[in-house]
Amino acid sequence: MTAGRLLVWVLRMTGVTMLCALVFVFCPFGWMQAIHERIGMGELAYTPLLSYLIRTLAALYASTGAIALFISRDAARYRGLIRLLGWISTSGGAGVTILDAILRLPLFWTLTEGPFTIALGLILIILTAKIPMSASENSARFSSSFG
Repeated sequence: MTAGRLLVWVLRMTGVTMLCALVFVFCPFGWMQAIHERIGMGELAYTPLLSYLIRTLAALYASTGAIALFISRDAARYRGLIRLLGWISTSGGAGVTILDAILRLPLFWTLTEGPFTIALGLILIILTAKIPMSASENSARFSSSFG
């Protein structure tokens, strides 16, 4: 499998996975409470702000998933954006790992959320480095060196 094809596959799997968060934009808060208790985090008290934050974060994840699916249609064209997303994922994953540890979230959470996000970012960075630049990206690089 070429780097370009693998990149498309990673973007599509990421996109589909992140779109699953859309369920939590619309699900009853009771579902969130049950999940919270089931993973050992205790009781989740309802507040309008907490419900808003959970739902908007889920919408943001779903939106990012939709973007990943869209840019997977032309990875060479969106190579720069994919690389940027890789750097955002890598640095954000490091920050989330630290935050999860500070907040003393369950160990399985701390050892998966941030590290998987870091790994995704590194994969995107490495794979974009291995695919050829698009004509527009090459042209922009050439013209900016003389501008």
